[in-house]
Amino acid sequence: MGTAGLRALLGSVRYEVLPTRATEDKVLAHVPRDVVVTVTASPAKGLEPTLDLAVRLAAHGYRVVPHVPARLLRDEVHLKEVTGRLREAGVDDVFVPAGDADPPAGVYEGALPVLRGLTELGGPFARVGVTGYPESHPLIHDDITVQAMWDKREHATYIVSNLCFDPRVLGQWLVRIRHREVTLPVHVGVAGPVQRAKLLAMATKIGVGESTRFLTKHASWFARLAAPGGYAPERLLTRTQEALTAPSAGVAGLHLFTFNQIAETERWRRALLDRLGG
Repeated sequence: MGTAGLRALLGSVRYEVLPTRATEDKVLAHVPRDVVVTVTASPAKGLEPTLDLAVRLAAHGYRVVPHVPARLLRDEVHLKEVTGRLREAGVDDVFVPAGDADPPAGVYEGALPVLRGLTELGGPFARVGVTGYPESHPLIHDDITVQAMWDKREHATYIVSNLCFDPRVLGQWLVRIRHREVTLPVHVGVAGPVQRAKLLAMATKIGVGESTRFLTKHASWFARLAAPGGYAPERLLTRTQEALTAPSAGVAGLHLFTFNQIAETERWRRALLDRLGG
């Protein structure tokens, strides 16, 4: 395959991490400052661990993107408080999914009202990300997820695609959203080089209820990731390289789901860049 496009994608990565006690040290030890770090949020832990880690990493000089799920926000006052805290820490980029909290912690059922709220606050963040679903969402029809991206486009600056393991589906989705005139740049979600035993340990750490909910929603993901020899990120990138690097696709880079295997993910990226002559 041509290497220039893949080198560019690997040079413009975001590492998604979970806010555990060890995460800060792992990031400091293994992640270069030119790699963007995104921090997830879960219904089990609430928003506080995410905000706390985001503020600490920003203080270390990282470009950090906290996930601010709509369903973890109580109301407009809470949104304003979270916004002020992040801006004071120098954070200028947030990712706003709907989130999985059921029931929601407050008044927001989905991301769009939160995005509108940020606009009403004067657009405090330079960058605002929203979710895209190349593979069907377990609860929402594909047409609705594409329509949602259209509705959010005036409040957001980029899309992060959820995990997808099918090169054909991913390529078709990129074409489809562009045909629908969704023009926001896309950071394509790719699972890092996940080790089966560590993935199982991570799922356990999330908490029984949380991991059960995650695995129920994403059983096909877990099967693909956990199968011995069943997944290699470079193989997926090779098969999707043409779709990802087409100018019409508008792909801005890769969003790597590390599952907190942070050292392994960075080693893999560096080794692949070396092989590609990067």
